[in-house]
Amino acid sequence: MILAFEVKFLNFILLALTLNIALSCSKNSTPLVPDRGTGSVVIDWGKTADSIQDATYITYLGTNGTFNQDNQGNTTFNYWPNAHVLNILTDAYLRTNKASYFPKMINLLHGIKSKNGDTFSIVYNDDMLWLANACIRAYNATGNEQYKQTAEFLWNDVILSYSDVFGGGITWKKDTPKLKNAVSNAPAIILAVNLYKLTNNNEYLEWAKSLYEWQKANLVDPTNGHVWDHITEVDGKLFIKKDWIFTYNMGTWIGSGLELYNVTKDQSYLNDALKSARTSLSSHELTSEGVLRDEGQGDGGLFKGIFIRYLTQFALEPELSETDRKNFIAFIKFNAETFYKKGLKRPEMLAGSDWKKLPPERTDLTTQLSGVMLIEALATLEKKKLID
Repeated sequence: MILAFEVKFLNFILLALTLNIALSCSKNSTPLVPDRGTGSVVIDWGKTADSIQDATYITYLGTNGTFNQDNQGNTTFNYWPNAHVLNILTDAYLRTNKASYFPKMINLLHGIKSKNGDTFSIVYNDDMLWLANACIRAYNATGNEQYKQTAEFLWNDVILSYSDVFGGGITWKKDTPKLKNAVSNAPAIILAVNLYKLTNNNEYLEWAKSLYEWQKANLVDPTNGHVWDHITEVDGKLFIKKDWIFTYNMGTWIGSGLELYNVTKDQSYLNDALKSARTSLSSHELTSEGVLRDEGQGDGGLFKGIFIRYLTQFALEPELSETDRKNFIAFIKFNAETFYKKGLKRPEMLAGSDWKKLPPERTDLTTQLSGVMLIEALATLEKKKLID
């Protein structure tokens, strides 16, 4: 008689063997298509996305539908990376139209709640915003009301942390009344606009506009569009952390401007996003030799993927000039090609924090997710015939 755990183990082995065969006919294999007549090779980004999605699912899947901290046995549950797993599963569904992603998505949502003490509420406002925005995308893709209800619940929780301290804005955590971050405001703007689009409740739009004006006035460099990390109080004096320039803050600011432009057609929002997006391509704080900088593993490992997600969305905006669109797409493509050639570990399909070199043995879920987001971005551009 075969015990239940033996059945589960055998099923896992069969699944792993299937993936290994698909990914590793040779140790250097990933989906490639010969470019006839030139002798060069063309990357099939859609098939590569399938491969890295499958590898990520098998390598990092933990219990209750959630995903582990790394690929070396650390089973710690972290809320916000799991929120971004919901995003990449939604990416995969939108690209493939395969309903097999639905149970993975909803099991993950339920698992996050279960692992978090049977609630979606936590002290970190930014973490709840990541999940809420992922739920909006999942709802738009699937129509499952659970995602919309979760997003609304999270908005109602987060907005309680708005205050007039420093003139407005949402605190980073519920217990940091004098610490307000870009990461707890730009994602809130994106969420508010999307809830407005779903409900036609003008209150959401007014919140989005108010938060945007506050962040623009306090956390955005007016000369170049760099986004400063946070505003706080040090020794009784106002202090803005201007030397912390992170990719994900740039990405969410670009995304917030795009969202507001799309619902208001106010050109100033598009202009703000353009300024930050153009700066991002050549900023020494963000790039090195045309590739987004290594921001480490841990939380920082996810930053680049978030930036790529919002820059890709921005590149698809019809109102952009063709010059800007081509520049943004070329930047995204160069990063992806660099990662594909230098930073993608095969046959495991693992990504590190530096897209110019192979990852170490221990690869955090966060850094892996950024790699997946980058490949999915190229698959999107490929599907829309925007890259050669």
